[in-house]
Amino acid sequence: MCGIAGLFRPCGSNSRDLANCIGLMTATLFKRGPDADGIWTDNDRGIALGHRRLSILDLSDAGAQPMRSECGRFTLTFNGEIYNHLAIRSELELANAAPIWRGHSDTETLLYAVRYWGVQETLQRLNGMFAFAVWDSRESVLTLCRDRFGEKPLFYGWIGDDLAFASELKAFYAHPKWRGSINRDALTAFMRYSYVPAPWSIWEGVRKLTPGSFVVFSVTTKTGDLPKPEKYWSMRQEVISGQSSRLLDPIMATDELERLLSQAVARQSLSDVPLGAFLSGGIDSSTIVALMQNQSTRRIKTFSIGFADAAFNEADHARGVARHLATDHTEMIVSPSDARNVIPDLAQIYDEPFADSSQIPTHLVAMLARRGVTVALSGDGGDELFGGYNRHVWGARLHRRFDAMPLPGRRLLAEFLRLIAPEPANTLGHLAGKFVPQRFRVLRAGDQIEKISRILGARNFDEMYRLLSSIDNEPEQTVLQGEESSSWFAEQMASIDSPIDSLDRMTLSDSLSYLPDDILQKVDRAAMSVSLETRVPFLDKDVAEFSCRVSPDMKVRSGQGKWLVRQVLDRHVPRHLIDRPKTGFGIPRDDWIRGPLKDWASDLLAPERLGRQGWFSTKRIDHIWAEHQSGTRNHGSFLWNVLMAQAWHDKWCTG
Repeated sequence: MCGIAGLFRPCGSNSRDLANCIGLMTATLFKRGPDADGIWTDNDRGIALGHRRLSILDLSDAGAQPMRSECGRFTLTFNGEIYNHLAIRSELELANAAPIWRGHSDTETLLYAVRYWGVQETLQRLNGMFAFAVWDSRESVLTLCRDRFGEKPLFYGWIGDDLAFASELKAFYAHPKWRGSINRDALTAFMRYSYVPAPWSIWEGVRKLTPGSFVVFSVTTKTGDLPKPEKYWSMRQEVISGQSSRLLDPIMATDELERLLSQAVARQSLSDVPLGAFLSGGIDSSTIVALMQNQSTRRIKTFSIGFADAAFNEADHARGVARHLATDHTEMIVSPSDARNVIPDLAQIYDEPFADSSQIPTHLVAMLARRGVTVALSGDGGDELFGGYNRHVWGARLHRRFDAMPLPGRRLLAEFLRLIAPEPANTLGHLAGKFVPQRFRVLRAGDQIEKISRILGARNFDEMYRLLSSIDNEPEQTVLQGEESSSWFAEQMASIDSPIDSLDRMTLSDSLSYLPDDILQKVDRAAMSVSLETRVPFLDKDVAEFSCRVSPDMKVRSGQGKWLVRQVLDRHVPRHLIDRPKTGFGIPRDDWIRGPLKDWASDLLAPERLGRQGWFSTKRIDHIWAEHQSGTRNHGSFLWNVLMAQAWHDKWCTG
């Protein structure tokens, strides 16, 4: 796990300052790679590559980057891990295409795979998480590549005559000629989703490379042009293909999922530094930890945090699972002030607006894990691939029922539901939960009622799911001069011609955007800010492609999500340690905005400040702020979006 940056000047203008520019950019990525750094430049070709190294495999100088092939044709700067690199090495050796290996790093394997097979064929063979750039000096071509799900970030765009790329946007800010202009359409999308969806970034002219793709720049690329990325793998196509090759036998499917996940865990446990795992006590992290411990002769290290507020505390559940599996468990109970102390650092960690409030506990558990290990496995991806969110359980059923109602009736029902104050409904839901079966309990009934009121006017299933996943339903009313452009994942969804099951449609939508642009970005930034590498076995290529063939009734069954994953976990952990309502990895954000964070929030949302900045509708935000403070409505998610945008503005736009 590292940080990469680079510059390419196709115009061939004066390149004497390349080394200085790339040095400044690379330095901003120190926490992604505190162990070593390196830069490589070719002034005659106008190319410069930079690297910050977090040493995981081959701790010697033989793994140093940027790395050049012995023939001098290819130079590589690489962030990530190639889990099947030993198998690729064997292939190269059998083909007599291997060099005399300098070391045992996956960087060296990747470099010579590119030399032998070329970039496109190499990408097809890789099983891992990665973002890398490879320079071909013979063809004067720069190729940028990103892994299948976007576990590793990669931004690119023009700064004057320089095509720049980097793991994080803060590297762009270090370029002497950086002059950024806010992309208001991206800000509008951020208000809807709490993140900026790919391929857009918060800055005009700077993009995220979409997952599963690569993009090529050559000496003929004109300054300012951004060629269209090419796909080498498509989750969309895997889901469509999976419709005709369903796995129908539950026992065989359970056996196969356990085999593939165990294989993924084994591959991702390869490390020359201490390794452990996050453990929340939920289904996904418990499954990964169970399979890790099953393969290990030593007690694996697990880490969890808890909160004094019982509604947000999962430490007891994690402790029970750790005790059953006999892991070497470390737990930290975090005070509200500990959690709130993270807030001033968020704009530095997330260098474009990002407002998933679980970023706070994620950062805290990463800090805890880093005290004991350098690499941590996580259970991320299980929800998106195997139907784990509440909306996956209820979404299709709600749409069928509401779609049968006349539109005037739906609108009337929506108005009625909007009259229900959320906090009393949450309390009643909690009390009612004592008298209903476990799988039907809802932790925050008021919030769920509010979500239902949103979707009643949806014209089709995709619109319903978009509204169900939205924070701000009318972001164009919030962002001044902002419009919602269609995102890459929306285009992918809209272009599906063949009919696919509604659950597959929901999980595909989440896998195309929410997973890479929210979940994986959150974990990457939180972990990298403390120099911790995270790995995600659920997103192993073989596991992901297998999930596309699992029939929907083996994902959601009897009102429960992730049914198939539960079957695997049942073989290792008693059901009573796991079986509870789905919870998020959250904080009492809504109450904090009304209480201890009120003064901080009031300052960031002050009308004169908003008016001077000119991003947001002061009238709309004032109204929503007043409703939230009175308790008549719960607008914590919306307000957190605005607050994170304001905090980001103060950090990155006022210098």
